[in-house]
Amino acid sequence: MGKVYEHIDGRIRAFIEAQPVFFTATAPLDGDGHVNLSPKGRSGTLVVVDETTLAYLDFGGSGAETLAHIREEGNGRITLMWCAFSGPPKVLRVHGKGEAVFRDDPRWGEWIGRFAEADGPAARAIVVVRAVRVSDACGFAVPYLEYREERTQHAEYFGRKSDEEFAAYCAKKDHVGVSLDGLPALPLPLPARTDQPHGTA
Repeated sequence: MGKVYEHIDGRIRAFIEAQPVFFTATAPLDGDGHVNLSPKGRSGTLVVVDETTLAYLDFGGSGAETLAHIREEGNGRITLMWCAFSGPPKVLRVHGKGEAVFRDDPRWGEWIGRFAEADGPAARAIVVVRAVRVSDACGFAVPYLEYREERTQHAEYFGRKSDEEFAAYCAKKDHVGVSLDGLPALPLPLPARTDQPHGTA
């Protein structure tokens, strides 16, 4: 049966870190706005910071609904979810408040250092989540799925772009600076990083 936990303990942390994919869900305050659900992958892009804090890298390549919702004044609601596709069944959710740390934030260098090899030109923000509720469910209806390997296309595609080329890419893409509902999302023009991207000269 499902259980609510006071914090992200060692067992929960191990479960989170063992999963190759997770999902994020957010929504604007306006009841007529678009609810957003996103899959997240790429090894090393999610870290458990402490018993109540997680963070993940927000990459280019899609819209910026999550960023818009957590930036919206009075909002910030976000849910992260993991499913066990192998081993014992489990669904884990962390409900929390999200904060976007952008590339020109004085804290960027401190946060980006937590992601080591996962960093790269396509990193446009870091989403920090402060947990307010941690719970699991049985997961009995989640199928077994075999994990084969990481897809490399995203890292390879953006790895060929300079920071300037990535900024130009973001500026041309729909629903990056402004969400589907007209909320401010990623700051444009894309701010320069306050550090040097990992692996560059």
